[in-house]
Amino acid sequence: MIRVGIIGGAGYTAGELIRLLLNHPDVSISWIHSTSNAGNLVADIHQGLYGESELRFTSETKWDEIDVLFCCTPHGETRRFMESNTVPEELKIIDLSTDYRIEDGSHDFIYGLPELNRKRVVRGGKHVANPGCFATAIQLALLPLAKNLLLNSDVHVTAITGSTGAGVKPSATSHYSWRNDNISIYKPFRHQHLAEIKQSLKQLQNSFNSEIEFIPVRGCFSRGIFVSAYLDCPVELDEIRRLYDEYYSDHNFTFVIDRMPDLKDVVNTNKCLLHLEKIDGKLLIISVIDNLLKGASGQAVHNMNLLFGLHERTGLMLKGSAF
Repeated sequence: MIRVGIIGGAGYTAGELIRLLLNHPDVSISWIHSTSNAGNLVADIHQGLYGESELRFTSETKWDEIDVLFCCTPHGETRRFMESNTVPEELKIIDLSTDYRIEDGSHDFIYGLPELNRKRVVRGGKHVANPGCFATAIQLALLPLAKNLLLNSDVHVTAITGSTGAGVKPSATSHYSWRNDNISIYKPFRHQHLAEIKQSLKQLQNSFNSEIEFIPVRGCFSRGIFVSAYLDCPVELDEIRRLYDEYYSDHNFTFVIDRMPDLKDVVNTNKCLLHLEKIDGKLLIISVIDNLLKGASGQAVHNMNLLFGLHERTGLMLKGSAF
């Protein structure tokens, strides 16, 4: 069994991660760290886990009891935790924050988008930086184009996300009375996920030097991300579809479909659904994911499976909404 420790165990992504790991056939959760909740039942915070776990939060980090550490900490906190604790060098780590996503030579974390870096994680992985939720959906929409050197114009992206993307801590823009029946833009053209998106696209197409004009939107729903992206592209749609099918042919969670996807098609799953259309010389790409699963905890478990040589889909055969 893979022995797991989790730090930052009280948030939305941690709750989803715990749920996945409790039902994973090859995992045993050793401890869940949360200083503010130490001693409390995990199910008192993540109430959907009543009857499934008697685990309690702890303020201790017993390194000899785990094989892999998941960091569900706020952005900036993982790096501080690593610097202030004596973490064993050989311990496998999967970080869900932004702290190590940019491969700048200051750390050894591999950027853990499996559809891009699966071989790197499998062959030499020890520390993995889990991608951001917007970044995951947008990159999956564009990677086959970058692979075939077809990103040669500015990319225009509008992406709408559910309220869980803002985290569990209430804020002025996440309260129900404000979020419900409402829609708003935030961080236009300056979102923090742009850096990791550009890093990945340049990994496949070094000549990529265009802009990604990204408009993030807050939606009035709980979970999911709906991306619409378009760019100039002279290639015929049949050929583009062939390139996408070829790129994702051996990946287990990303699918190119003929119809326009709905958000409900992917909520509560680890899937990404893509749809392509060609209109007057412009290529339109639709990409939909669940921000808490494919955009966070499901992808983290996917990376764990890769690190430990398990089948990618182990513990991730999740069913979406039927209606």
